[in-house]
Amino acid sequence: MAKVEVKQLLEAGVHFGHLTRKWNPNMAPYIYMERNGIHVINLYKTVAKLDEANEALKKIAASGRKILFVATKKQAKDIVAEKVANVNMPYITERWPGGMLTNFVTIRKAVKKMASIDRMKKDGTFMTLSKKERLQVDRLRAKLEKNLGSISDMTRLPGALFIIDTMREHIAVKEAQKLNIPIFAMVDTNSDPRDVDYLIPSNDDASKSIDIIMTQVTNAIAEGLAERKSEKQADKEGAEETQKEQPKKAAVEAPKAEAPVAEAPVAATEAPAEAVDLTKIEGVGPKAAEALVNAGFDSYAKLAEGDPEKIKEILNEASSRMAHLDPTSWPKQAKMAADGKWDELKEWQDSVKGGVE
Repeated sequence: MAKVEVKQLLEAGVHFGHLTRKWNPNMAPYIYMERNGIHVINLYKTVAKLDEANEALKKIAASGRKILFVATKKQAKDIVAEKVANVNMPYITERWPGGMLTNFVTIRKAVKKMASIDRMKKDGTFMTLSKKERLQVDRLRAKLEKNLGSISDMTRLPGALFIIDTMREHIAVKEAQKLNIPIFAMVDTNSDPRDVDYLIPSNDDASKSIDIIMTQVTNAIAEGLAERKSEKQADKEGAEETQKEQPKKAAVEAPKAEAPVAEAPVAATEAPAEAVDLTKIEGVGPKAAEALVNAGFDSYAKLAEGDPEKIKEILNEASSRMAHLDPTSWPKQAKMAADGKWDELKEWQDSVKGGVE
């Protein structure tokens, strides 16, 4: 992925902040200067924070989790819809439905209702309704498509939220915080950066600024998805190779004790097991995963044996911003992952939203 340069951000107007009287003092570390009553954002810090956010998004995408994009302001709608659709991620560009995350089960029912209307049209049931009923159903379908059409493929809570303008989308921020979902955001000088896990200090009002940041973000996600695809392909090829080698290995081991050639596929299949992605555990974000690995919980088996109280202490020591995380269910989830019961783990995560029983 080509790294964005400060000059490109400058040309796109990413450095323009809000009026000085509207600023949030917590944004002071990211402000370079004040000119003509307007704050100017430090673009060198923007580049550094953008790289950090892209790396985390890439990991989340590679783990197979969805990233929900939220941008309901006029100048961001079309840009976000176009860019995000290219990487097959869900997005909200109309009104944020209250309880979208905290009441996800009800939102899923509305999406299923939309699917049932489509089935009615396919099997001919729709035409048996009266003209007035057909009109009402069509209106309902159009309304659901407008508000929820872009999230119809999202069958579980997202792995992260990417927000443009946290002031405007404050409800989405609160819901994500309640469920320990990592928040990525374009943060202007009038917003509070403390609400966000991965902030990108930038102008969130200009379409050119939004366009260049979204391009970089979606490119990082595309790289993560490509990595996941190549890993799956490699695992598939490794499994096929192992199956082919097994009969040969059995034939060679009978007359001879040494069989160095047959050991190669085993080493190849063991290599991917070293890289364990703890973010597959519901409630564990990239920063929490990093803290756990640094503390010695670098595998699902070790995390399964961990004490929730000790894990809580590790998180608090790593960062006070992770104090709200609840690791009670993490060992249970890690045990399922260590035993390879991925279907059972996914089913459990879907039934207990947010990873809390």
